[in-house]
Amino acid sequence: MRIGLLTDGGYPYATGESRLWCDRLVRGLSQHEFDLFALSRSAEQEAQGWVQLPAQVSRVRTASLWTADEDILGTHASKGLLARMVTGGGGRSYGRRERRRFTAYFTALATSVCTTGATGGEDDAAGASGGAGFGERSEDGRTGRRAAGAADAQFTDGLYGLAELAREHGGLPAALRSETAVRVLEAACRAPGTGRTVQTATVPDFLALARELDRVLRPLSLDWYDEESLGAVDLCHATSGGAAALPGLLAKRFFGVPLLVTEHGVQLRAHYLAAIDTSLSAPVRALLANFYGRLATEVYRQAAIVTPGNTHARRWQERCGAEREKLRTVHPGMESGRFTALGESGDSGPDDTLVWVGRIEPAKDLIALLHAFAEVRKSEPDARLRIIGAPAQGPEGATYLAHCRVLAAQLFPDEATDAHAVGDNPVSFEDIGGAEVPDLSEAYAAGGVVVLSSVVEGFPISLVEAMFCGRATVSTDVGAVVEVIGGTGLVVPPRNPRALADACLALLRDPERRARLGAAARARALELFTVEQNVAAFRGIYLELISHAPVRREADTVNADGEPRPFATPPEAHVQGPWTASGPAPAGAADRTARWAAEPRTVCAGARGAGGDDV
Repeated sequence: MRIGLLTDGGYPYATGESRLWCDRLVRGLSQHEFDLFALSRSAEQEAQGWVQLPAQVSRVRTASLWTADEDILGTHASKGLLARMVTGGGGRSYGRRERRRFTAYFTALATSVCTTGATGGEDDAAGASGGAGFGERSEDGRTGRRAAGAADAQFTDGLYGLAELAREHGGLPAALRSETAVRVLEAACRAPGTGRTVQTATVPDFLALARELDRVLRPLSLDWYDEESLGAVDLCHATSGGAAALPGLLAKRFFGVPLLVTEHGVQLRAHYLAAIDTSLSAPVRALLANFYGRLATEVYRQAAIVTPGNTHARRWQERCGAEREKLRTVHPGMESGRFTALGESGDSGPDDTLVWVGRIEPAKDLIALLHAFAEVRKSEPDARLRIIGAPAQGPEGATYLAHCRVLAAQLFPDEATDAHAVGDNPVSFEDIGGAEVPDLSEAYAAGGVVVLSSVVEGFPISLVEAMFCGRATVSTDVGAVVEVIGGTGLVVPPRNPRALADACLALLRDPERRARLGAAARARALELFTVEQNVAAFRGIYLELISHAPVRREADTVNADGEPRPFATPPEAHVQGPWTASGPAPAGAADRTARWAAEPRTVCAGARGAGGDDV
């Protein structure tokens, strides 16, 4: 089977989200062939290059959606972006007919985004972390549903219309930043029925929104949509929602390729959380929230199967319109082998030490952890706290680490045993790779209790690693924590240092309980969160999806000389069933076949550099 793996800011780059998960999936399914279609997020990510790719990766196509227009037209045209981004196809500007088409399609898209009652409403960005509802709601529920349905139809008409225009004539990014686009946005925001926040938008807001829409819609302008690229795969697997799923939507529309969507963290939720700290104005945030909400609804509607990584993500997907029968929870697989020695040792760890492991950033709420440890020290004066990890990239991470160090020095002045001894602080900040903590396993071995104090968390990777190590844990009730821990650790409310301190004290004082919880946690992690279970789940899903896809195309049954090609027809084509029945094929799928069984492939495992187009 030939899989088109769609990624955004991750695999095959050496840095980025879901990189390890994708690599383990591809290596675990060595019987399949993979084409990678990757979107990069920054110049730094591209500069660090790719991971070493396995032989079953036959081709890589990349696109840099972060670059400025002048950079796109120069250095990145060979990486999957069309060189004709400012002019139309063949080097000419849009004619009158193309301009009319663009105006009609973009008006439909803009009108749907400005309409209230969207899945991602204008109040969501501000209320994402506080449990706010999804957008403004009509007093008449049926009227609201009808309006939302009409807006969804407008959104899809506009989205696919723009995609077809870009495929035929190019020039879409320039059109999205044109005066026509700004006028369309202004008219849509001023129309009756728009939200209060949207109606306050000004010209700078329209310009900012046009710029953001240009970036998120750039996948529509890629040269991936032909019979030799996405049209040649048997299945598209988008490893996240949002921009990564856009090529999958177009592959299904143009070629009938089935779409599988995996989300470990819902992109719509991530957008809401990011919007809180953005410099964009409130009207622009509201409109982008509506856009991402409409896009999520369309992605879930078109996907054959959606695989959330946890129940927390699944609830968001259902709220965005995903049908329950399409949803299959598949927990991300993690490598357990490096924790085996510690997990099977039976050692419950030091009785006086708490350990925190992870990336140091505000979402981890180390401030609350330090205040909780101050309460622990009142009851257990010999207790210690080891914070092991590096700050998040960028100035924010370094600033937060410095703030935590200052707070630790204030709460716990260096203590000396006598007047001539050097003081010692009970809180230490350490990096993995040093003499005391040479590897990740040693980090978890350093404490008797592993603590997670986050206020925002998706799938808690550090918590699963602690479970593999057989460590008792204390965690805050955020994200998928309760689902992951499943009763094998203590869970307390976030932003509650007193509760966090009480739970830590309870485990520090009871070694036998720590040992029982650690053993139960390890057993649960080995059952649910290993690479093996993850790969097995997707192996079955791939086969299920391809069994319902069209399996024949006459051109594939003969060679270049017109002679019958041996083994061109897969054996299952002779099995009676709805997928082999005669009759018209589904729309857009008449010329497709399950090529994994119908055509031999040549896999090129040559050198792969830090960027480029096809290898």
